[in-house]
Amino acid sequence: MSARQLIIALDAGTSMMKAVALDIAGDPVAIESRRNQYREAPGGVAEQDMARTWDEAAATIAAVVEKLDDAEVVGLAVTGQGDGTWLIDEAGEPVGPALLWLDGRAGPIIERIRESDAGRVIFRESGTGPAACQQSGQLLWLAENRPEQIARAATAMHCKDWLYFNLTGERATDPSEGSFTFGSWRKRGYSDVTIDALGLAKYRHMLPPVTDGTRVHHALSRAAARRLGLTPGLPVVLGYVDVVCSALGAGIYGTGEDCGTSIIGSTGMNIRLADDDFDRPQDAPLSGYRMVFPVPGKTALLQSSLAATLNIDWLVGIADQAVRMAGHSSDHASMLRVLDAAVLAATPAQAMYHPYILAAGERGPFTDARARASLAGFDRSLDLPGMMRAIYEGLALGAADCYAAMGGAPSVISITGGASRSDTMRRIFAAVVNRKVRIIKEHGSGALGAAMIAAVSLGIMRDMAHCAKSWVVPLLGETETPDPVLAATYAPLVPVYQHARAAMPGFWHEFGRFQEARHGH
Repeated sequence: MSARQLIIALDAGTSMMKAVALDIAGDPVAIESRRNQYREAPGGVAEQDMARTWDEAAATIAAVVEKLDDAEVVGLAVTGQGDGTWLIDEAGEPVGPALLWLDGRAGPIIERIRESDAGRVIFRESGTGPAACQQSGQLLWLAENRPEQIARAATAMHCKDWLYFNLTGERATDPSEGSFTFGSWRKRGYSDVTIDALGLAKYRHMLPPVTDGTRVHHALSRAAARRLGLTPGLPVVLGYVDVVCSALGAGIYGTGEDCGTSIIGSTGMNIRLADDDFDRPQDAPLSGYRMVFPVPGKTALLQSSLAATLNIDWLVGIADQAVRMAGHSSDHASMLRVLDAAVLAATPAQAMYHPYILAAGERGPFTDARARASLAGFDRSLDLPGMMRAIYEGLALGAADCYAAMGGAPSVISITGGASRSDTMRRIFAAVVNRKVRIIKEHGSGALGAAMIAAVSLGIMRDMAHCAKSWVVPLLGETETPDPVLAATYAPLVPVYQHARAAMPGFWHEFGRFQEARHGH
């Protein structure tokens, strides 16, 4: 009898690594995860040690391999956090720490680009609004502030590209990340129009070849094979960026429904599919992403909030701090469970929360590096559960705002990410967006999507539609219908939320200048 055949997929998130081994029916056999560290500092700094990230990735994969007994691994797939800048030299060594998508230091540079004619050129060609989190602006910031690193750099990569390089020795990026950052979704690759408009022509040589993992794969190197406990020459597939893989694994394609995906994790993503002939209005705001999808003729429209559950973590952290200041011990996970359980008893719409809590500002459905969170409209009756509810509502209102910028929400939305496990969050989300929602009985939709790309690439599945029908449809949970009373309560609140955030840039910018002057920036 032949050994059970498996695909291992790695999803390298900002703060968590997850590796999943799936059989060729799409069922999980083994799962391993571990923390991934990054450093934040004042001034919008968010960096990650590149060598340590590879170490954590390798250890995570190796831990899964140890669980597999006599199964035959037939492929390895990798996806990971998007945007950011991971630079290596000619020898393949990092020239410094990676700048993450959380890093906001390129904000002023991007503001200048957006205010010039170049901003509209970039948006029209790439389908994506320039934002501080993207590699393009970060390369410009490095050229101004760390020219020695740029001088040493030979290749500009993203997180998954760096891991793929360590696995195979190949310098490459995928069509989704290459197109929305430096290219054209129509060409599914780089575009000189975009690169020239960004002012990055002199760094064009640093961009690695675009490799479509649905059709191309490379061999696992001997050094990586020894470290992982796998066979040299094993096919390694470069997945698309993590949000595309997550949407694919959450059922956005091949389910027979008008389905979208909202990821409520550390960051927030709201995604729906579009045909290549779909075009946005000429005066559309310069925000959001248009990402090449791993199916011919399809792209994914995304509006992304920089912070989602990070807003929840902030409030839970304050509650933890208060308990500790009173001389008692506090557990973050327990505090989160207690507050989550208390949310539904709180009065709906008692306050309004805009979830722009990161120093990098916001990127969807508008882009402003100076945007900041606010809790407004409350009086003395607002208590801690009410504040928690306002944050849940704010995350859902932010998603509704994002879907509105993409032409409206699809009929059904699959919710993934850490907050999807909260019945309360799903109930509030469904009512605010006024759409049916569901969760997917998944083991990591990002890893699942990467494994699906590998299954097509390796000929295990004849195409993505067949793979989705076989692997994803059985995982889809029952749809949850919005509470009509709650939906009616929230319906008038969506435009109020939009009008309030449209009125705030004056304050954000004035307060930002005050803080810069105060801290000597």
